[in-house]
Amino acid sequence: MAPTLILIRHAEALHNLTKDYSIHDPELTETGHAQVQELRANLINHPVAQNAGLIVTSPMIRTMQTAMGSLDWLIEKGVKIEADAGWQENSSKPCDTGMPGGAVALAPKFPAIDFTTLDPVYPDKRSPAGAHYFSTRTGILNRGQASLRRLRDRPEKVIIVVSHSGFLRLGVTGCFYLNADYRIFDFEEEEEPSTGGGEDGASTPQIRLRQWDETREKGGGMGKSWKDMVELGSGLPDEVLN
Repeated sequence: MAPTLILIRHAEALHNLTKDYSIHDPELTETGHAQVQELRANLINHPVAQNAGLIVTSPMIRTMQTAMGSLDWLIEKGVKIEADAGWQENSSKPCDTGMPGGAVALAPKFPAIDFTTLDPVYPDKRSPAGAHYFSTRTGILNRGQASLRRLRDRPEKVIIVVSHSGFLRLGVTGCFYLNADYRIFDFEEEEEPSTGGGEDGASTPQIRLRQWDETREKGGGMGKSWKDMVELGSGLPDEVLN
């Protein structure tokens, strides 16, 4: 049986506050750290989160800070936390591009996180080697499907993912996420071709998610997010923009 997913957007980071998107892989703000503690207090008492068997985080600083601060109580119980480049943000702006060095640079700063399976191409999102992470409509949709497929086949009953608003909204769920809010989903598979096709270009059944009424009706688990829905891939460019 496929796991239940708790999908979390990171707390407020410096670029969210200043609207300066030239900041490279920004850290959380003081408000962001306070939001992390509010999120932690909510999740630690949530029966679904209590059953989490795996934590997956985007390898960007703000998501890892959010994961470590809000889910430390799970990590202390032995729940594995691993970095997955598939869950990083969409664009190749500095604020959405990871720091150079990949796992070698990040592991000493976040020793509790497992970087052993981190794609060695990370944080490349511009060269042909990093084509899987291009911020095109097809690229984001394919990456969303690939990321979901990896989790769907996992043995854990509950998996928590810490990611970003743009990727979660346009590549995975069609839902809005304000800072440090989350939504809960189950997998459902429909027999129709994926919008972007499989990673190899083949037509594969599209993986879809069904949101729990609890977070859909409330506007996120924290009740902070807009209830509107958007079409997956909407507004994304068809070609890579320099």
